[in-house]
Amino acid sequence: MDSRAIWMRLRARRWVYTFSILATLSLGILIGTVVSSSVKGKEGQKSSDATPLSVPSPHEMSNAFSQIAKQLEPSVVNINTESTVKSPHRRRGVPQNPDDEDNGGGGGGGMDDFFNRFFGGPGGQNPFNGGNEGPIRERSLGSGVIVDPKGYILTNRHVVDKADRIRVRFQDDAAGVQHDAKVIGTDQETDLAVIKVETDRPLPAAKMGNSDSMEVGDWVLAVGSPFGLSETVTAGIVSAKGRDIVPGRQFQTFIQTDAAINPGNSGGPLVNMSGEVIGINTAILSETNAYAGVGFALPSNTVVQVYNQLTGPEHRVSRGSIGIMFSGQDNPAIARVYGGGPGVTISTVVAGSPADQAGLKVGDTITAVDGKKVTKGSELVSDIAARKPGSKVTLSFVRNGKPQDASVTIADRAKLFASRLGEDQGNDDESSPKQSKFGVTIRKLTPDIAERLDVPAGKGVIVQDVKPNSFAEDVGLGRGDIILEINKQPVNSEEEFAKVEAGLKSGQDVVFLVRQRGTSRQDGAIFLPGTLP
Repeated sequence: MDSRAIWMRLRARRWVYTFSILATLSLGILIGTVVSSSVKGKEGQKSSDATPLSVPSPHEMSNAFSQIAKQLEPSVVNINTESTVKSPHRRRGVPQNPDDEDNGGGGGGGMDDFFNRFFGGPGGQNPFNGGNEGPIRERSLGSGVIVDPKGYILTNRHVVDKADRIRVRFQDDAAGVQHDAKVIGTDQETDLAVIKVETDRPLPAAKMGNSDSMEVGDWVLAVGSPFGLSETVTAGIVSAKGRDIVPGRQFQTFIQTDAAINPGNSGGPLVNMSGEVIGINTAILSETNAYAGVGFALPSNTVVQVYNQLTGPEHRVSRGSIGIMFSGQDNPAIARVYGGGPGVTISTVVAGSPADQAGLKVGDTITAVDGKKVTKGSELVSDIAARKPGSKVTLSFVRNGKPQDASVTIADRAKLFASRLGEDQGNDDESSPKQSKFGVTIRKLTPDIAERLDVPAGKGVIVQDVKPNSFAEDVGLGRGDIILEINKQPVNSEEEFAKVEAGLKSGQDVVFLVRQRGTSRQDGAIFLPGTLP
């Protein structure tokens, strides 16, 4: 066969192959057309009333974010503090590494973040001085938001607490320019503080919003100075509302958000899409002391109430109390056992308190305040706390299945729980509770904290704070230590601790049995002895 015949045969095969592809495609198109026609014939009328979908402008949300950022950034300030602290005693059995940023030099590892989130304090600061004795300088960073053109700024208490010097930097300040600020008032129970900068010009103030109007899923922005990086804006949503992250802290229910909040954001605002402040960024939940998608802001409605009192004549927050305690978690078993039905069942009555004087007892279930029903502890606390000390209230309660009423005179919560709150009221009235002799603030160990610290549930109390130059500091007690006994007497609650403390007098020997912070159960406990001044 010659070359021409071979070429003709190959060309014929190529034509057959091409036709085969086209025929297959045509058949597919034909079948698709038939199926499409069939579907159109059966479903055409059903789909004819469908509304066409549309895609919104991709610039709409980004424009909203940028507009809010431009509006809020001038009102958000960077706060730097300096304080002088006494060099703490070296801890036996606790590693000391002042260069370890993860454990803050305290040997507690991630527990530094744990205590700073839940108890307040300038997180991440190294309390040790490389083994040197004597005072050391401690610095911390935070944020704040201007809420009054006259220079009033809202921030967190733990940002400015115990600071010798507070300096504020505004957005339009030149590099290195800072303004001295003074503390107007602080509130331990909400971890809020108001500071003021003297100024000869009106400052750009942020507008407060109504936190009750926020819903889960709403967009929010967090503005502040994480890690000292000023004018930082992060976006997220409201992840949850009414979060109780610290059992027993009755005035701290938070807005949870996934907007990035990091160390340095404390005291900065959480704002809604109208550019209004609906929260003050306060805490994070993280094992690394950095953003993990869960941050908490104190709602603006609480913030406003506290701010108005802190800027008032007394510069302090006054809250009413009747001197009772109850379970923070609703549990139907309590109602079934005590037979009180819906309401708040009393677990503790403080000796000498208004509730005690009115005859209320453990197991009584409070059902109403001045005729208004209460079903949750938060409702009862909110109502009583808002009342002025000295005013009277009628409590309806159930005891052994029988409804009763009692008239109760409201007391000042800060005075009633002065020892527990660690606040010096400066009141010499013999009937008022006295300031802690030891200079230490303690709390009962909740089950979750006990589990985390590897402590048997219900054993001991945890040190929340230690006053500088106090007896507690002198003997070596530190924040996060667990006090198991005092002079051989177990202390497993605030009441047991206060009772033992009250029975001690100046000149007596005091020996604390302590599980120190950062140690495990296998490490055991140690004695911290001293003579009460």
